[in-house]
Amino acid sequence: MAKKKASGGTPATVALTAAGMEFTVHAYEHDPASASYGEEAARALGVSPDRVFKTLVADVDGELTVAVVPVAGSLDLKALAAAVGGKRAAMADPAAAERTTGYVRGGISPLGQRRRLRTVLDASASSHATICVSAGRRGLEVELAPGDLMALTGAVLAAVARG
Repeated sequence: MAKKKASGGTPATVALTAAGMEFTVHAYEHDPASASYGEEAARALGVSPDRVFKTLVADVDGELTVAVVPVAGSLDLKALAAAVGGKRAAMADPAAAERTTGYVRGGISPLGQRRRLRTVLDASASSHATICVSAGRRGLEVELAPGDLMALTGAVLAAVARG
């Protein structure tokens, strides 16, 4: 992986460049009719769905929290709450997620958010040298080492995905 320049990039790629992280940007033609943004990305990039992670925003005891889980699975809300020391979790209101992160649904990145949220990365990420996450817009993914994602977001690693 080579370091990419962030000129004209998204807040996610700008944050990665500013931090001196190594990453690769992968662009693909987004199909607005696609039912799943993450699965579409995996297919378009020819990457196994267990290496492409989606960014979900949940409300844990009144605080927005980011969960980064493989697109092939789903988020275990109870496990997410436990991972951050909370009692209850529910998916966040999409408008609140967009407003708080600065990204649109289907393009929410765990990186470069308008307001940094608590972040939990599913433990399965540690079994891969690199993973792909949204680079901040539909049709754009960034590939990086899970440890770099954790370092830049302050994420904790926990088993929060099922399936």
